[in-house]
Amino acid sequence: MKKDIGKDKSIIQIIDDIKYIESVFKNLLNILPSFNVTDEKILPYGLKPHTRSVSWLVEQVIVQQTKYNANKLKLTDVNFNFSDTSLHDCEIQSNNKKYYINVKIHNIDGKENKNDISAVEKMYFQYTANPEYNLIYACFGISFENVTVHFDKNYMVIFSPQFMPIYINSRNDKIQAQYKHEIQLRTRKEFLNLLKKNSKSIILS
Repeated sequence: MKKDIGKDKSIIQIIDDIKYIESVFKNLLNILPSFNVTDEKILPYGLKPHTRSVSWLVEQVIVQQTKYNANKLKLTDVNFNFSDTSLHDCEIQSNNKKYYINVKIHNIDGKENKNDISAVEKMYFQYTANPEYNLIYACFGISFENVTVHFDKNYMVIFSPQFMPIYINSRNDKIQAQYKHEIQLRTRKEFLNLLKKNSKSIILS
């Protein structure tokens, strides 16, 4: 199986999808505006550069700007009306198919550490329930200036959880990874088997 993995059609399709979404979001980066989180009178000493404190707001800016600029980006449609428990933040329709996107944020002035990517159970059951489901993560780089958030045009990481180095935090049973990582090509079956093998969840044991 391993020796033919590069010829696996599903793997090639995911790689092609990643390249396509990367081109879409690189074009979006040329459109995305900087924005103020609040009035400088409210935070006269500026905003502490803490990514987690603004991540949800920044993600909303990204997905809504993607939908607003769908024509410029040559997309058929963009839907972001999903619950907070959904694995993906938005669904892009283009090329007669759907792309499921989860947006992540990285402070370019900070270190590249391992980050919680997803709960194992949620990932496992979504992939098992829908054989056509392939999640794509899109990580945007931001920087802070007083109360203003800027998007970094030189930082863009697009990746698939199926190709990540699999590390599961035993304390919370969540998949962890650095956004920038060496990909490990594997089949969907191998991916799901690794999740089951490394998960501490009772449901998956």
